[in-house]
Amino acid sequence: MIKNNIEKDIKIKCVETDTTQAALAEKIGKTVQYVNRIVKKDDGVVNKTFIQMMEGLGYDIRLIYEKREKNDNE
Repeated sequence: MIKNNIEKDIKIKCVETDTTQAALAEKIGKTVQYVNRIVKKDDGVVNKTFIQMMEGLGYDIRLIYEKREKNDNE
């Protein structure tokens, strides 16, 4: 089981950094529609097979977000 709600986390980080989905899409070279679809999906970001394999091995998954000192995209 993945312990994070990645889609919700993306939304929160967008709000915290005053970044729109359109700006995020441009920054990562994706369409706004693609970013929106990923954010709305329940299992769209992390590969479902990866999760199943880790669960099969007896592990839960927890992601930790760490702010970089300097953004490589800037």
